[in-house]
Amino acid sequence: MSDMYVECLVKGKDSLLLKVLRYVFIILTVLLALAGFVLGALLVLGLAVISALLAYITGMYSDLEYEYLYLDRELTVDKVMAKTNRKRVAVYSVDRMEVLAPQGSYHLDDFKNRDVKVSDFSSAEQEAKHFVLYYEGGQKIIFTPTEEMVKAIKSVSPRKVFID
Repeated sequence: MSDMYVECLVKGKDSLLLKVLRYVFIILTVLLALAGFVLGALLVLGLAVISALLAYITGMYSDLEYEYLYLDRELTVDKVMAKTNRKRVAVYSVDRMEVLAPQGSYHLDDFKNRDVKVSDFSSAEQEAKHFVLYYEGGQKIIFTPTEEMVKAIKSVSPRKVFID
């Protein structure tokens, strides 16, 4: 059996709040460090270190990418933070998928009134073609795969994947 391998990396949605918080913490770090050196207070320098740590953490979460990997009838979603840290978010089996269709497709009409958990792993680009995957009746996954990835999933499960 030949396994299909397709991977795709997309830029995640930017959070304006996280970007603002990052710059606030950077400014606060500089001000606290200057005040700590001028006053010679170790407590103020300790607060500057904490503020720098918070700036680093918010910076990591404000620069977010998602990597989709399709291999051996499984779709894996990884979160890449600040192009340095990678975290596995979820693994979805194509066999347990109910439907995969573009967002707004009429094939998704039967699933609209379901009370499901929504996971958004889509890209920041508004003009990109986002797809919706309903998984095991309890999850709705929104993501932005490449055309090649959708074709690979459709080759395995043609009755569940719609391209419209």
